Amino acid sequence: MKPQTAAKKLGIYLSATPEEFQATALTHEQFVELQTNPPEWLAELRRNGPHPRPVVAQKLGITIAALKRNDYDRPLTTAEIKALLADQPEWLRAARTAMAEGRAEKS
Repeated sequence: MKPQTAAKKLGIYLSATPEEFQATALTHEQFVELQTNPPEWLAELRRNGPHPRPVVAQKLGITIAALKRNDYDRPLTTAEIKALLADQPEWLRAARTAMAEGRAEKS
């Protein structure tokens, strides 16, 4: 498995991973081992980031498109995400409301 694919499946930002991870393809067994017994660098990335766009969008409760429209189309750390949630700008409130309404309609 290519490093880019593994990073996507693990929900981590590839550029923030160790160089060895970025340069080496993984076997299925190695990938499963990372999932079941994550090394400290992986646990740290999942805890503090930087997080890739899909994870940022999920943590903020909005779509990736909303991130792009509002110039947040970049990796964010957990601290940056928490700060945005604590003091929500108008665009974030509107995007969260739109996402919640979309979910309610599907139910």
